[in-house]
Amino acid sequence: MTLSVAVIGTGAIGMDLVNKIHRSPLLNCQLLAGRNKDSAGLEIAAQLGCPTSASGIDAILAAPKPFDVVFDATNAMSHVKHWELLRPLGTLLIDLTPSHVGKMIVPTVTGTDALADRNVSLISCGGQASIPILHALSQHFVINDIEVAATVASDILGRATRINIDEYVETTQIALSAFTGVANTKAILNISPAAPPAMFRVTIFADIPGATMEQITPVVAAAAAAVREFSAGYTLTACKVTEGRVSISLEVVASSSVMPEYAGNLDLINSAAILVAEQYAAFRNKMEGANGYPN
Repeated sequence: MTLSVAVIGTGAIGMDLVNKIHRSPLLNCQLLAGRNKDSAGLEIAAQLGCPTSASGIDAILAAPKPFDVVFDATNAMSHVKHWELLRPLGTLLIDLTPSHVGKMIVPTVTGTDALADRNVSLISCGGQASIPILHALSQHFVINDIEVAATVASDILGRATRINIDEYVETTQIALSAFTGVANTKAILNISPAAPPAMFRVTIFADIPGATMEQITPVVAAAAAAVREFSAGYTLTACKVTEGRVSISLEVVASSSVMPEYAGNLDLINSAAILVAEQYAAFRNKMEGANGYPN
């Protein structure tokens, strides 16, 4: 059984989500909703056979029956309203905004643990890039402080992302602490106007007293390999340890037919969102099969 899916938000994130849903054997995109009737996202969705609407959340609510999954690719403020409206419907709401309303999830860390929650948060692109590495390190070492600096190309950032920069920083820092137990964390977002556009890169700095390269390297490599299983462009480019000060560099290259390679930030968080929805679909199919219903 495939799950009925809707996407709200027709920018680059929403456009790529529809493309990825179209390729999933477990998800059926039945609506892309936005506010701009001339959006390129609506045009691409229509080409893929996905129904579209320029009525935003109203189109989601007007559907004949609730969707199994709704991806929210709008902004943090709008997500609060969307959750209030969708909460009574039993829909799984997957939040790609930095609203910090739902249960925070990182697929390689939380797995399916969060699927009982109706509202789940993908935190931020910087969080999805750095937390798998830092969580793995926190399981083996005592970390005194963490700093995560992400660099994204200016021309891939839409209006919603730009108005959510403060929320990005706050939510990422909260997640860094939540997944590592480290109180002193800092998140930085650098928006690069460079031409040609900068690739999505994340640098992690962590104070780990007594750590050596021999100890750190296998832990970081294993965590990165786990992320690459669902985001093939996720690459560990450098790992250094100097007197207990650890620096790790990551780069994510987008693999998408509707976004450029430098949109790795969007590709990573979208790939994580699709994985979560597919895990939920597999869970639903297993439960319905166990209860004697066809799946």
